[in-house]
Amino acid sequence: MKQVLHKLRERDKNKDMEGIEHRMVSVNGISMHIAEKGQGPTVLFIHGFPELWYSWRHQINALSSLGYHAVAPDLRGYGDTDAPTSITSYSCLHIVGDLVALMDTLGEEKVYVVAQDWGAIIAWYLCLFRPERVKAFVSLSVPFRPRHPKMKPVDSMRTLFGDDYYICRFQKPGEIEAEIAQIGTVNVLKSVLTNRQPGPPCIPKGKAFQTSTDTTVSLPTWLLEEDLNYYAAKFGHKGFTGPLNYYRALDLNWELTGPWTFKWKKTAKLYSYWYVNENSHF
Repeated sequence: MKQVLHKLRERDKNKDMEGIEHRMVSVNGISMHIAEKGQGPTVLFIHGFPELWYSWRHQINALSSLGYHAVAPDLRGYGDTDAPTSITSYSCLHIVGDLVALMDTLGEEKVYVVAQDWGAIIAWYLCLFRPERVKAFVSLSVPFRPRHPKMKPVDSMRTLFGDDYYICRFQKPGEIEAEIAQIGTVNVLKSVLTNRQPGPPCIPKGKAFQTSTDTTVSLPTWLLEEDLNYYAAKFGHKGFTGPLNYYRALDLNWELTGPWTFKWKKTAKLYSYWYVNENSHF
């Protein structure tokens, strides 16, 4: 029975990947990998942490079959896209610049945007900085968060949740990467993607991703072993430093967006959804 189920899953996986084309494009000084399918109005899918373009494979197929050009990049630092080394290279201005340059490369003045998690944060910045490039925006899991005029984001999170809060733990370069290397990429991804712990996600020193070695934790129905291995292969090759630098640039983003304090207004059609799966998610 297990062999039959495995073959069926492999068949479905291969079907999901059929017709999706991949290419590298030069944008904003980096080489970016994109996956795309279909013709028509462009829908730009932006992934979160710790994910890849691959998270949108089902939506790419669905939207392309409905007459849209579905495009999903690996963001800067992820997958097959370049990963600059400096934290400052992961500011909101850089990431939005990547997406605007991608639109230019695609020959699109305006696009539909669908994003979740960190992708949604970046997409909100896109709407804030370049609203004329967005037809409509669907935000999954992360609502718009106006800039606090006085308190930096990391300080506010440390005040609310303590030093072990995951975003606070991600701040020191190299520290969490060393813990990830010790635990193993597959175990860390499994821990993050199957975490069922209620409350704020904290990762105490010495106990980071403590559920990762629990072999009794089963994968959810939407995450097959083959999917986990795909993510693990990409993160195992590229590492986590680029993706973690998004968190390390949070306070820099706060400084850069000072001119936009209290100046946000609705400039595009916005659709925001907060969803709760059978598992929580970073």
